[in-house]
Amino acid sequence: MPSTLIRGATIVTMDRQGDLPRGDLLVQDDRIAAIAPAIAAHDAEIVDAAGCILIPGLVNAHMHTWQTGLRGVAANWTLLEYFQKMHAGLATAFQPEDLHIATRMGALNQLNCGTTTLADWCHNNPTPAHNDAAIDGLLSTGIRAAFFHGTPKPDPKPGQQPFWEVPHPRQEVERLLKAHEGRPLLSIQTAVLGPHYSTLEVALHDFRMARELGLIASLHQGGGAARTPDGWERLEAAGLLGPNINIVHGHALSDAQLRRFCDLGMSFSAAAESEMSQGHGHPLTGRLRQFGRAPSLGVDLESVLSGDMLTQARIALGIQRSLDNVAWREQHGTIPPTSTITTREALAWVTVEGARMLQQLDRIGTLAPGKQADLVLIRASDLNMQPVHDPVSSVVFQASLANIDSVMVAGRWRKRAGRLLAGDLAADLQRLRASGEKITRAMGLAH
Repeated sequence: MPSTLIRGATIVTMDRQGDLPRGDLLVQDDRIAAIAPAIAAHDAEIVDAAGCILIPGLVNAHMHTWQTGLRGVAANWTLLEYFQKMHAGLATAFQPEDLHIATRMGALNQLNCGTTTLADWCHNNPTPAHNDAAIDGLLSTGIRAAFFHGTPKPDPKPGQQPFWEVPHPRQEVERLLKAHEGRPLLSIQTAVLGPHYSTLEVALHDFRMARELGLIASLHQGGGAARTPDGWERLEAAGLLGPNINIVHGHALSDAQLRRFCDLGMSFSAAAESEMSQGHGHPLTGRLRQFGRAPSLGVDLESVLSGDMLTQARIALGIQRSLDNVAWREQHGTIPPTSTITTREALAWVTVEGARMLQQLDRIGTLAPGKQADLVLIRASDLNMQPVHDPVSSVVFQASLANIDSVMVAGRWRKRAGRLLAGDLAADLQRLRASGEKITRAMGLAH
């Protein structure tokens, strides 16, 4: 693989090295070789990045990519409607080919928006063929991905065991681990039910399985009453809580539980826009901050909202500042003297913290020599970005999809000069539309 020298960009490293108002970054093979004010590399491809801001690739820490073909369908649903109409309804009409095109196009959209790493939380996979189709969709794009193997959530039929009583299928997870061992851009993880959505017996089985296989166990927490109210205490007593446990949403947790889980090194992923839209409650951001922790962020549902991770950072920052400002005014009767959260902290939620949640901060999440060359060039010369006084604030508050010029994953361009390098997109979009129409028509939701 030839070397690439990105020259003359404003470099936001999110690393200890700090930022460079104007600098060069050298890529050799799949890694960052050097970052400096000026680098000589006569045999490298030169990319003139003057007028651009260079940032680490964004990390989407939680998305149900299988719903890409249903964009907008759930935009007006609460969480209760979503459970019934999506999991017990639309999800049951998916064939493997539907998962493939949805996952492929969802992952391509992530690349287009500047996300280089996607945590694909796949819980509409009733057969091995569905899993294989979804993973093939990820691999076809060149995105860095963590495939979180979940399980479907249909309403039980008469005489059928309900999903909350069914242990996670370890044999299928082991099959996927073996089939994809050694892939540099793909990891296999688990998306388990957890004590909020399963019996204690299932939760114990699933957490033990993840621990024994050395995998992250990610789970939803919140949304109605817990099926195992004392589940967290029982799981901790069994020694099954630790850094490999990732909690998504988490609104049902008490402050005492949250503090304890922080002490145990567990991670947390918020989906601020989705959570506020569907009725979960306020994101955990501020509650985590009081314990010295920070969330990773995810889009969650493109069936509801946009797949743009910069939007997620902006919304999560805005809602937490609003909550903090209201709390200050209630206590002091005045406008707060300064903001509680900086834009750099918000950018870390969609870079550093996402990498940390995936246990890959040694490889991605910041720009530093030796790390994977996952990066994004943002055109700061565009009308909506100028003038740039603070590059981090410009990225978080001004940048949009229109400014994402180029995206690199593991040293390879996946988007260049504003164009996604993805083959015949028109044909793929037709397949996506046909899939979405077929599924909504089958469930009586077609317009």
